Amino acid sequence: MRLALAQLNPLVGDLEGNGRRILAAAERASAGGADLLLTPELSLWGYPPRDLLLRPALIQRQERVLASLAAACPGGLALLVGVAEPAAGRRQPGLYNALALVQRGGWRHVCRKRLLPTYDVFDERRYFLPGDAAAVLELEAGGRPWRLGLTICEDLWVEENLRSRWPDAVDPIADLVPGRIDLLLNLSASPFGRGKGEVRQALAARAAARLGAPVAYLNQVGGNDELVFDGASFVVDGSGRPLLRLGCAAEDLGFWDAAPAREDAVGATTPATTTVAAPQDPWEQLLRVLVLGVRDYAAKCGFRRALLGLSGGIDSALVAVIAAAALGPDRVEGLRMPSPFSSAGSLDDADALAHRLGLRTGTLPIAPLMEAFAAGLTPELGAPPAGVTEENLQSRIRGTLLMAVANQKGGLLLSTGNKSELAVGYCTLYGDMNGGLAVIGDLYKTTISGLCDWLDGEASGPCRAALGLPSDGELIGVAIRTKPPSAELRPDQRDSDSLPDYAVLDPLLKACIEAMRTPEELVAQGADPALVARVAGLLRRAEFKRRQAAPVLKVSDRAFGSGWRMPIASA
Repeated sequence: MRLALAQLNPLVGDLEGNGRRILAAAERASAGGADLLLTPELSLWGYPPRDLLLRPALIQRQERVLASLAAACPGGLALLVGVAEPAAGRRQPGLYNALALVQRGGWRHVCRKRLLPTYDVFDERRYFLPGDAAAVLELEAGGRPWRLGLTICEDLWVEENLRSRWPDAVDPIADLVPGRIDLLLNLSASPFGRGKGEVRQALAARAAARLGAPVAYLNQVGGNDELVFDGASFVVDGSGRPLLRLGCAAEDLGFWDAAPAREDAVGATTPATTTVAAPQDPWEQLLRVLVLGVRDYAAKCGFRRALLGLSGGIDSALVAVIAAAALGPDRVEGLRMPSPFSSAGSLDDADALAHRLGLRTGTLPIAPLMEAFAAGLTPELGAPPAGVTEENLQSRIRGTLLMAVANQKGGLLLSTGNKSELAVGYCTLYGDMNGGLAVIGDLYKTTISGLCDWLDGEASGPCRAALGLPSDGELIGVAIRTKPPSAELRPDQRDSDSLPDYAVLDPLLKACIEAMRTPEELVAQGADPALVARVAGLLRRAEFKRRQAAPVLKVSDRAFGSGWRMPIASA
């Protein structure tokens, strides 16, 4: 049997458009001699469709699109398409997260997802009912019968160290063992997370060993709102050895020729037509995912241009690089907004970065606006604004200017704040938090430093060239990478005046945010009690700011956004 794995980038809710994407992949798969085409979880809808699933008209439209797919399906090819299957006679949730087998002239449902995630960014039980039986699909290919085990995304995540997710002990892999399948197919929509690719491959290898059969893992690719799906699909044999690996953060179509697994030849295969590429460097994966997230967010929301405040600091420099790679430097503008406290070095660094990237820049000094605000507020305050009020006014002036320019020019304003700042509230509502997308809002300051160091190193050259960035020499620049972090809102200001050193702060934040450690646990592990109490208090008190922030591209185990559901008023 020849499998074709279609790593598709759907637009959520675009049933007809996604149907055309599937059909185009089917035509390529047929031309390549495939017997079966795999498409991702909910490939007809795009993942996650969220409350679009509650619209009856879209469920009815799905039936028409499936009928059109069946009518146009190339002869001799079968398609596995991710769909929402209505559950007869059931109220909400009245759907199954399902797979349909589509062939020339007809289609039928063949699999229902059994494990419905409700953690982190997932809320599938709001929409779906769980399937209650193992799914084995019997197909004829190559003159012989095939028994294909079918699973959908989370159904693979059943190892012992993950049991806390599924205390009811449902194990879709174990339920497939008696069926003596030839192949396990897992069709997924799994968002990117740092290190997650290795976890997926380990899970697939373990499932292959339990089943005595190869595993084909097919994942969605593309950015949908704050989630970025990295693709990185693969096939492993019965011993867990990789046989095929598709690209990370890019649409792809791969072919794999399989022979049935038997007790005397577990995972036997004929040579694949796609070579097994070496895994990408983790820094390259992270950069490519961020670029894809910005590109798709802009394109799917109808933006052709982007704007950001260019301060000369490392955060805005990294966002500028990502935006230039995502949209092209000719579609990105950096706006400099110097105040009386802006250093000459920062202005020069911003200019040098823009020159290296080929960005258009503009300059709007804010000193006259600062004076006007001070004059306007003095009668009410009894004195000119001072301290934090004066600092926040500068940030809000800049935020207003950025929004005005973005509105006038029809561009997407990119927020440049990082996760460390969002966590402790070292950011200004309606100021530097303004924007349509927080590009690096899930990167701690220390992660940003590491990524920028890699970007300026020789190892990044091929990736930079592939993304249309200058491939030789520095990109961020040593001056930007090594300067002490500063908001430059008062003379000689440093972030360290208000916050612990990021090398100390970030591990505490990661423990609190991603591992959900309590202050007591951190102190028991040796952390300074006063520092832990301070950081935990800042994290809690900044919740109201984060609730009003721009969507954050998720790249960690737990990002601020739909997967972070903390109350604002809490003890």
